[in-house]
Amino acid sequence: MVLLLEMGDAIETIRVYDGAHGYNEMHRYTRSEGKQAGSPFHSGTLGEGMRAAIEEIEGTYRTMIEGWEKQ
Repeated sequence: MVLLLEMGDAIETIRVYDGAHGYNEMHRYTRSEGKQAGSPFHSGTLGEGMRAAIEEIEGTYRTMIEGWEKQ
C-alpha cells in the first residue's frame, strides 16, 4: 500500500506499507531526506497488515501529508 501526493507535475511518496521482509512494515518518507528506515507496523498476517494499512491511510492521510510537508 502506498500513499502518494500529486504536486503539479510531480508525484511524491508519503508512506509505503509492505511485507517484503516477511512481516508488516511501514516506511515514512520526508520531503528533505526521502525514504526512512522501516518499522514494524502490524503483528498479524500480511493480509491483515495490508487491510490495517488501508484503514490507517483512509483515516489519517491528511496528517501524514502534513507531516511530510513539514520535513
